[in-house]
Amino acid sequence: MNLTQELANYQSQFQTKVPAQLQSVMKRATKDLADSHIIDRTLKVGDRIPVFSLPDALGQNFEIKTALQQGYAVISFYRGGWCPYCNLELKALQQILPDIEAAGAKLIAISPETPDSSLSTKEKNELDFVVLSDQGNKVAQEFGLVFELPMELRPIYRGFGIDIESHNGDKSFKLPVPATYVVAPSGEIVYAFADADYTKRAEPDEVIAALKQTA
Repeated sequence: MNLTQELANYQSQFQTKVPAQLQSVMKRATKDLADSHIIDRTLKVGDRIPVFSLPDALGQNFEIKTALQQGYAVISFYRGGWCPYCNLELKALQQILPDIEAAGAKLIAISPETPDSSLSTKEKNELDFVVLSDQGNKVAQEFGLVFELPMELRPIYRGFGIDIESHNGDKSFKLPVPATYVVAPSGEIVYAFADADYTKRAEPDEVIAALKQTA
């Protein structure tokens, strides 16, 4: 089963458990985000990524420049460990980690969560790749991915037991649009996926195919 099908299966289960009224509010918010043309402002194939350094889940500094000196990088921006769609994606990436490393690339996941929350996500999903903490979404902003969670969604999320303020360590309610990039050692993006609909993610097979094309 591919990731797209897993995400669709989860969404079908979600729709059977959540009142239609709440689903309607959530769908409208997703449509509004898409209508804002945020994806038009994200980095695309051919663009160069910003040079950045962020703390990993253990608080150690990670520099993208150093990683790119060793080869290609696969960078995945996710909303947080509280997001079930993100967890499905992270697990799918873990499954293809051997293929990514065999292609001479490094896998990096980034969210606005605190290092402690990132560590919990890493441990919960048994991730063997780098998980970085982009508190304040500074790096995600440079990729053009950041938006503010609408007011009408905040009580719904709280009702689901999701405390974004606690996870992110601030009160901004800013999140990244989920996105995946394959980046050449030069910093140039050779594959890009971003979607305003958080239930849509890059298919791992496409990521591997992009890496193989660089060989």
